[in-house]
Amino acid sequence: MTHGKHILLCVVTAVICLVTAGAQVKPFRFAQLTDVHLNPNGDGPTKALLQSIEQINCTDSIDFVLVTGDLTEQGDRRMIQEVKNCLDHLKVPYHVCMGNHETTWSESGCTAYGKIFGPEYYAFDFNGVHFIVFNTGPLLKMAYGHVSPYVIHWARQELEQNIGKPAIVVTHYPITDGDVDNWYDVTDALRKPGNIRLFIGGHYHALRDLRYDGMPGILMRSNLPDGDNKPGYGIYEVDAKEIRAYIQRVGEDKQPVATYTMERADYDPDAKADHYPDYSVNRKYPRVKEVWTAQAGAAVYSSPSVEKGRVFVGDDEGRVQAFRLKDGRKLWDFKAGHRVIGGPAASRGIVVFGSADKCIYGVSAADGKLLWKVQATQPVLGSVTIDKGIAYIGASDSTFRAINITTGTVVWAYRGLRGYVMTKPLVTKDRVIFGAWDNTLYCLRKADGREVWRWTGGLTRMHYSPAQVWPVTEGDRVFIVDPQRAMTAINIHTGETVWRTFQSKVRESLGLSRDGRRLYAKTMQDSIVCYSADSDTPRQLWATHADIGYEHAPCMLPERNGIVYGSTNDGESFALEGKTGRLLWKHKNGNSLMNTVVPLGKKRILFTNTEGTLGLLKEE
Repeated sequence: MTHGKHILLCVVTAVICLVTAGAQVKPFRFAQLTDVHLNPNGDGPTKALLQSIEQINCTDSIDFVLVTGDLTEQGDRRMIQEVKNCLDHLKVPYHVCMGNHETTWSESGCTAYGKIFGPEYYAFDFNGVHFIVFNTGPLLKMAYGHVSPYVIHWARQELEQNIGKPAIVVTHYPITDGDVDNWYDVTDALRKPGNIRLFIGGHYHALRDLRYDGMPGILMRSNLPDGDNKPGYGIYEVDAKEIRAYIQRVGEDKQPVATYTMERADYDPDAKADHYPDYSVNRKYPRVKEVWTAQAGAAVYSSPSVEKGRVFVGDDEGRVQAFRLKDGRKLWDFKAGHRVIGGPAASRGIVVFGSADKCIYGVSAADGKLLWKVQATQPVLGSVTIDKGIAYIGASDSTFRAINITTGTVVWAYRGLRGYVMTKPLVTKDRVIFGAWDNTLYCLRKADGREVWRWTGGLTRMHYSPAQVWPVTEGDRVFIVDPQRAMTAINIHTGETVWRTFQSKVRESLGLSRDGRRLYAKTMQDSIVCYSADSDTPRQLWATHADIGYEHAPCMLPERNGIVYGSTNDGESFALEGKTGRLLWKHKNGNSLMNTVVPLGKKRILFTNTEGTLGLLKEE
């Protein structure tokens, strides 16, 4: 057979497969439960879920159920297990997808979900249709959703290997700009095989009929009771010709809402995303250059650490890697048993970090060889601070530890936490201060870990906890910001509130000038603000409109040589003059969340982001 005839045969075969794919589908029906939000503080969502399950069990010809995320309100292990206990009452199989409430707030680093429900991404077939299910994040930070590159590659392979089957893609977030930061990577990768018929999701608690760069998508209403106090869910009827979607309220007849074709791809498989991220800001500030960039290979959720010409980074696949500061060349990597969420710290030739595998590690900064390991009883998600040879780190086992970095000996352990820790602790001459996801800021005695005080500031919701901010201190005060959008000054000796202001609606990003006179914070809409750190009342010194848009990334604002640096949830870093707030430059390195940058002097900063990129920027 000639080469040309072989190509023609392949094309004809592919066309026949696509044309006949719908004819291979046998009729079936499934239900969709989404955004059930089981909450330890109230049984309303549980009752709504059980009512829906009871009605599904009484409905003829339901073959299976999709559960598309936000299973719980707080992402905690107990409530995830409670969701499974409820779902186990279903008389038909069910398939579960993670939501942002399982990934943004998770004391287990999302490991509990895997143990209870299984993989974060998987596929299954039913009656001639291929279902592809994957997590859209974000992981343990307020950020846009993000689909890891290896998951995108896997999903594309699933489509290519099942080219003769129509496919339905199941996520929590819609794959759109403003919801998933790398939406264009997802849509460009998955469109080409041409066998997707529908994306199914949730997240918005309302019915939405959408297009993901041309591909059809539907978001179903939440299972929570609506304005008429009626729980509800989705019903889908599938046959060789079409998919018919309905809203089903408990106790009522189902209502048709949308119809999608099964006979062909209802989009152009050869098209591209209708727009891409805008990098024009880099032309506006051409003095800022990328000295080098490197790829960690997986998402990075924390700030890098630097010691003696080496950069240390932890990633989502459980690796801590070392790169050469000069040029970004990889030096070594160490593999822990699960993802590394918190930032490592390095001192005296030793790198210390925690892992979701329930261990705290000390490895050699020179070659990555294991020196010691401390076993916790739950995942360790906190970032590390090292001071005078002692590493301070919090975990999810209600314990905060001080560890000798040379020997790996636990010097002391405070076991009075009511929530898990993921922040970087503040260590002073005689205090250790940090927040947890229990509405509480803790102050411990540095020498022996005894509690000095607790501060809650009247916070009553877990989501308002001062748990991601890195506290700063000057004189007899410690400063924090929290998700209730307040900035607070607290007496470091007594834990009493000196002042608390909602004036600028700051969230979880904070910094202190080197001279201790100015506090920097980021608002949720375009602005960076500066407050006096030595005033008895909240006193704003300046505010700068930085044109960074809606902004909720918990990234701190360090200052060096009079310049304050920051970063955003859409891949930008920026610099301002500390005394005046004058914007000096902005630079875009990607389109996902930038972690707290590390200023190095000589107008250089190190950065990492959740795309897995790290690099060195310099202002020339």
